[in-house]
Amino acid sequence: MPSENYATAIVAGFNQSKKCIRSGRAELVYLAFDSENRISSEITSLCESFDVKLDTSKTKSELGALCGIEVDCAVCAFLK
Repeated sequence: MPSENYATAIVAGFNQSKKCIRSGRAELVYLAFDSENRISSEITSLCESFDVKLDTSKTKSELGALCGIEVDCAVCAFLK
């Protein structure tokens, strides 16, 4: 979980997270370890390419709760 040094702005969802990674606005990305292979491979590749920290320690259910939404979430990004 982000420390006090991280911004509180969170973007939830695959497409919005990809936009934030590509634009350089993402500082930390959470990728659920139980997400689909297609999502996992694309987000992992983007984070490596754009040098964004990636955490894969949580489930989709845990990420949904972290984002404050009532549904599962495969990926979310904490913004700079």
